[in-house]
Amino acid sequence: MSGPDKPKVFDEPWGDERIRGFLFLSPYDTAKNADYHVLLKAYHAMRIGEFQRFLTFFNEAERNLNAVNDEGETILDRVGQHVRCKEYADALKAAGAKSAKEAGASA
Repeated sequence: MSGPDKPKVFDEPWGDERIRGFLFLSPYDTAKNADYHVLLKAYHAMRIGEFQRFLTFFNEAERNLNAVNDEGETILDRVGQHVRCKEYADALKAAGAKSAKEAGASA
């Protein structure tokens, strides 16, 4: 629990339940791609180890790793724009992610 009288906790380990919880996130705008939304939220919130575990759960749930956003980008396209996030891009590739060009932008 957090609050003004509670100390901040950094590097708290994430259990599988917490990581799997991201699978149930929904975009406020229902016209948005839910799979892309979930991937982006996980990418923003998780350290690399948790993100790799999340990708396993995401694939087990048969979600679309190559879903696209409104600009036609996959999550790999988005992460690839961030120079410091090579580990995340590598994790996505290892899980089967493709760029929009590779996926044929039909995802």
